[in-house]
Amino acid sequence: MLIFWEQRLVFLATPKAGSTAIEVALEPLASLAVQRPPELKHVDAQRFRRHIQPWLRETVEEEFTTVALMREPVEWLRSWYRFELRDADQPAEKGFEDFARRYIAAPESVTQGIATQSAFLGGAKPMIDRIFRYEEIEKFTHFLDETLGCEIVLPRVNVPPEADVSLPPEIEQDLRQALRLDVELYACVG
Repeated sequence: MLIFWEQRLVFLATPKAGSTAIEVALEPLASLAVQRPPELKHVDAQRFRRHIQPWLRETVEEEFTTVALMREPVEWLRSWYRFELRDADQPAEKGFEDFARRYIAAPESVTQGIATQSAFLGGAKPMIDRIFRYEEIEKFTHFLDETLGCEIVLPRVNVPPEADVSLPPEIEQDLRQALRLDVELYACVG
């Protein structure tokens, strides 16, 4: 999470949606940068609204605009899989299909307790003022350029290894059904 005091802007760091690159680029410009522990770095919209927003409002008697990125839902899960491969002690014996099946059975089990991006962003009616698509990150950086008054260049960091992340059509269909709320929200973002 990054807070820009003068601009009354808060960036909530959606996991696996470019948050590390954004934090590396913007931390020097932020008034407050929360990067550790992960539970605070990746504070979700609901916790922000319950705990942090009231403190900000009380402190400055103004609202802060909240922004976040959202990744295409299946690509988001592919990123989680590659992230797991990067951090694994042993090479994965089972592939992305097995990972997708585990997600369908118990979403939080493979995404470090974060079931869906839509839940992170506040549910069916997101609690974020502006959500940008990760796949259209140039729109987000343009917004930041204008809001922060300087050109933002994002570094390429925290890049997971390449891996085969293909799925049989029937498993991808099941996965999209499990990610239905994310798919619907993503269709409205942009």
